[in-house]
Amino acid sequence: WLALRAPPAPAAAPEAIVIATNTEYVGACPVMAAQARGYFAGQQLAVRLQPHTSGREALLAVTSHRADMATVADIPIMFFAMEGTPIQVVSTIFRTGRDHGLVARRDRGIAAPADLKGKRIGVTLSTSGHFTLEVFLNRQRLDTRDVQLVNYPPDALQQAITDGKVDAVSGWDPFLGAAAESLGGNGIRFGGADIYESIYNMVALAPYIHQRPGTMVRLLRALEQGERFCRDQPGASVAFFPRLSAGQASAMLAAWPAHHFGLELDQSLLLVLEDQSRWAIKAGLTGARAVPNFLDHIYLDGLKAVSPSEVTIIY
Repeated sequence: WLALRAPPAPAAAPEAIVIATNTEYVGACPVMAAQARGYFAGQQLAVRLQPHTSGREALLAVTSHRADMATVADIPIMFFAMEGTPIQVVSTIFRTGRDHGLVARRDRGIAAPADLKGKRIGVTLSTSGHFTLEVFLNRQRLDTRDVQLVNYPPDALQQAITDGKVDAVSGWDPFLGAAAESLGGNGIRFGGADIYESIYNMVALAPYIHQRPGTMVRLLRALEQGERFCRDQPGASVAFFPRLSAGQASAMLAAWPAHHFGLELDQSLLLVLEDQSRWAIKAGLTGARAVPNFLDHIYLDGLKAVSPSEVTIIY
């Protein structure tokens, strides 16, 4: 008699995850690569990307339960943590000092950073563009009382400076590059790695993360493949951003060597968040009066399982 074989168990359905991300920002490349090249699918994850123009908006989508996870730079993480929102960083996925800065109009008498005094500057408040502006002005022995801030969404900065509604804008690429491109020779760009280094992260609400430890490991494995592709294949990676103009795509590719793609949880993230929270308190941008313990906003277990050598946070 032949032994009767039980039918094979059906394969588990892929787990659905909605990731809110800026699909036009170079830092999202590991996510875009993991989606386009099937790395998420290979980890049994059915990911849907939800496009946003800033990390703050992406994180708002998570806290309002319109998305499960978000990619976001350090500044919005700091603000949400200061408000007591139970968010946690699963991993940093990207760092760069080349994507933030200011673009100004030469015809408004701006030829050097000091010329910004008294000018109208467009910025998206409570974002990394806002922090960049504060640091930049400080280097010129100015502060925001010496200029007039005008709040715009990131994707409205280009039109604002092109139309002359503001004299300069502070933000990040690709919106900053688009503003410079639209002004042509009338535009001047200021920036530098010593002003602000963007630390871009994968974030979710703590209850969501802790209910899915296995999912976090699979997600990180897919992102690890994605960041490796972005690091090794810059030409192919630029194709993940089809909305860029030819000039913007060329500029993105030229800046690629200055970018760092890689999963990590580094002590520097905690130090940066603490510095930024003191800035927010001093500037009156938050109702909080104490710097929180940002270690409570870091999820270590996932990356410790995937790439333990990249967890250098002291805990």
